[in-house]
Amino acid sequence: MAISAYLSEVRKLVDRIETEQVKEIRNTAEIMANSILKGGFVHFFGSGHSVIPVMDAFPRYGSFLGLNALMEPRLMWGSITGPSSAPGLLLIERKEDFVVDGFLRYQPLKKEDVLVVYSHGGVNAAPVEAALYGKQKGARVIAVTSRSNQQVAKATHSSGKKLIDIADILIDNCVPPEDAVVELKGVRAKVGAISTVATVVITMCMISETAEILNEKGFDLKIFVSPNVEGYGVSHNLEIFDEHNKRISAHSLK
Repeated sequence: MAISAYLSEVRKLVDRIETEQVKEIRNTAEIMANSILKGGFVHFFGSGHSVIPVMDAFPRYGSFLGLNALMEPRLMWGSITGPSSAPGLLLIERKEDFVVDGFLRYQPLKKEDVLVVYSHGGVNAAPVEAALYGKQKGARVIAVTSRSNQQVAKATHSSGKKLIDIADILIDNCVPPEDAVVELKGVRAKVGAISTVATVVITMCMISETAEILNEKGFDLKIFVSPNVEGYGVSHNLEIFDEHNKRISAHSLK
C-alpha cells in the first residue's frame, strides 16, 4: 500500500534527522539565540516549494519575536499558468541578480543577523545568491538542503558555487535528490515528495531549541499563540505583530 510506504519513509526520515543532524541543529539554535539576544533577527528565505518552511517559521503559532520570514511573491507560485505561475517561477529563481537586486537589497539584513536559506537542490541562482548576499552583509548563513543532491549536482551559477560551498552550517534534510520516495510497479519515476516534511521538521526543531536556550538565559519570549488557547485572545497576537513591526523598523535604521 502506497500510504504505508510513504508513512514508513517519513518515519525513517525523522529518525535519520534525529540521529544525524541534531548537532548541526543545536549549533544553529545557539547561533540563532545569540543573534536574538544581541538584538538581531533570524531571517528565513526560500523559493518555490522551499518557501513553505519560511511561511511556517513566522508568524506561526509557537514562534516568537526575533524571527522574520523573507518572502518574495515572484518566487512563489500561485497558479499553474498565468500570473505567479509555476513555469514563471522556475525561470525567475534561475535568473542571476534578481533575488538580490529585486528583493534582498531592500530587506533589513544586518551583520548581527542569521539567514537560513532553504533549497533542496542548492544550485539555482535564488538560494546561491541569497547565501552570498548574506555573507556579504556579515550575517551567519545556514543552509538547509539535500547533501546527497549537492554531491551529485553540478554548479550552475556563474560564481561556480553551490549553496553547500557558502553556508557556515549545513543541515542535511536527509532526502534523496529525486525528492519523491514511493515506488509504483511498472513506473520509472517515484511519487510522494518528502523534502517539505523534512524542512518543516528541521525548522520546528531549530525554533524550539532556540526558544529553550533563550528561556534558560532569562530572555522574555514574546510567543505567537493560537487564540484558541485559554488566556490568549486575538489582541495578544496583534500586540506581537505591532512589536515585530517596531523592531523591524528600528533594525532597518541600524
